[in-house]
Amino acid sequence: MPRIDLSAVPARKGSGYPPPYDAPCADRVRQRVGNAGGLTDFGVNLMRLPPGAWSSQRHWHSHEDEFVYVLEGELVLIEDAGETLLRAGDCAAFPKNTGDGHHLINRSGRLAVYLEVGARHPDDLTTCSDIDLKSANADGRFVRKDGTAV
Repeated sequence: MPRIDLSAVPARKGSGYPPPYDAPCADRVRQRVGNAGGLTDFGVNLMRLPPGAWSSQRHWHSHEDEFVYVLEGELVLIEDAGETLLRAGDCAAFPKNTGDGHHLINRSGRLAVYLEVGARHPDDLTTCSDIDLKSANADGRFVRKDGTAV
């Protein structure tokens, strides 16, 4: 298996959410390490969240399981049932189509680093739990839940 040179993997700061929903995620940094390794069936992202940053808007997937593993620091996982503190060595799994939105927030005073793993199902629809947005893998655009443009 070829070694992936992390220094050569592009780092993307921010998110694809439209304003003003992009603001809480503006400082997150993603490196698509699965893409760098040529993976096509699932994605692996190395994520860095500075203090105060969100991983995403709270969301759930129709056709994709998702998994996170915390490498450094600590994060607060927020789901319908409440909040759970995740520290280095902790992991969490989010089965597809549960309707239970999730996201991570770094409420600590130091950088948090984690791996994010997910499927790449072409029919997946990501639905935001707390705001009027959804996005289909087919085109990657965010629209309102009724399908109208944002």
